[in-house]
Amino acid sequence: MKTTITGKNMVVSPGVSERVLKKTSKMERYLNPNTEIFVRLTREKNNRRTCEITVPFEGVVLRAEASNDDNLYVSIDQALAKLERQIHKHRTKLGKRLREDAFKPGELEYDAASAETVIEDEAAPKVVRHKTFPVRPMSVEDAALQMELLGHSFFVFVNVETDRTNVLYLRKDGDLGLMEPEA
Repeated sequence: MKTTITGKNMVVSPGVSERVLKKTSKMERYLNPNTEIFVRLTREKNNRRTCEITVPFEGVVLRAEASNDDNLYVSIDQALAKLERQIHKHRTKLGKRLREDAFKPGELEYDAASAETVIEDEAAPKVVRHKTFPVRPMSVEDAALQMELLGHSFFVFVNVETDRTNVLYLRKDGDLGLMEPEA
């Protein structure tokens, strides 16, 4: 497995790198050896330590994030535990994707350096984060699964039935809503 470790507002020490590599190597029992894992370690102004782990593969992106007030190792362990729980929880749904032939390296490219861009502006609400991502054709059910795996309240995808960009979102009542554009 290929693990990419990046640090924001901190220097990633060899000890931290070794710990991350040791812990992520245990994920090989669930994932193909050719899978890429992106680990982003962040130190915030209030000394809060955050670990964000992203595992992109064919049509699905697993993502886990954990924070701790003063211990980076705890946040790494918590994030990996969340990732492992996601895999266990969705094992039956992801079964066909977790097979040997399901992982195709290079199909979904994740660029950690360009994942977050801060844009400065003195006006009222400002864009503080800009993200680019590939939009893949999928069914509404697959989009709902992907949204749940990411832990987001919305998901943008191309609907395979209509061949149009749709937005799936979580409603306050716990159900899902689907936005389809009109031409």
